[in-house]
Amino acid sequence: MFIGIDHGTTAIRFASATDEFKISRSEAREFTINDLARLGRIDEIEGIALCYSMGDNFTAITDITRLSNRGVVTQKGAGEHVGGGTRVFDEVAASGIPAVAIPGIHRGSDTDPRFKAYSHQTSPEKIGIAYHVSKDLGDTFVVSDTSSNTVTLLIKNGKITGAFDACIFAPGTKHGALDVDAIRRVDSHLETANEAFMHAGVSSTMAEDLRIRTIAMFAAMEIASMLLLAPDAKVALAGSCAPSIADEVQSLLRSDIAVYDEWSASRGLSMIAEDIAGGKKEILGIPVDI
Repeated sequence: MFIGIDHGTTAIRFASATDEFKISRSEAREFTINDLARLGRIDEIEGIALCYSMGDNFTAITDITRLSNRGVVTQKGAGEHVGGGTRVFDEVAASGIPAVAIPGIHRGSDTDPRFKAYSHQTSPEKIGIAYHVSKDLGDTFVVSDTSSNTVTLLIKNGKITGAFDACIFAPGTKHGALDVDAIRRVDSHLETANEAFMHAGVSSTMAEDLRIRTIAMFAAMEIASMLLLAPDAKVALAGSCAPSIADEVQSLLRSDIAVYDEWSASRGLSMIAEDIAGGKKEILGIPVDI
């Protein structure tokens, strides 16, 4: 049995090939490795692939025990630190079960250099989503993950070309780019930049009847931007908002799209763990170093 662990914005999701469960990030502060028994016998776990925070301090898929500072430059920055993800990471690292950590995509990553105008492109759970989608759509596709935030990736010829991070372009329900008003609030010391990011999503900025349509429009715009680099790429949506926005995104793009649910990251990570155990040396262009 192989397990994928998705350190998401609001919850931590665990999946095997046949089952899954999730716990809130607050609940995860009480996690023990025995909680994985909800997926099957602990002694039958052959490998785990997990992600932690932004994963911006390494560039290869790496044995979890070899990372410094859990693979992040700092826990300060964009996002909320609760402690649940830290607990899960440390429990897995201490368990003795073979486990790899997935890096985020950032300036140190091997992507189209033009995307490196920004320091960070995507956090590592999106790699799990992309790997899951690749099993269905092949080597060239665009996938937009829409939930608390929106992140869109282009995979071309089996390799990650680049991505738009949550604080760059399209909003999600909770997070988004800092606009002029947000910058003024930060400059006036009314809130920190991270606090502004945490409520730049449509739940804070848009009337309720426009929220889903707004996410759909901006997700479609991100996807269309990526299609400039790969016009024939297939398109997928993932994340908790995907089923709600799928029809409108499809209408805006005038093309068919594949839809994946909130479990696509953890399922994809479990597939990564299994394929690495089988000898695979790279995942979507990311080298494996174990």
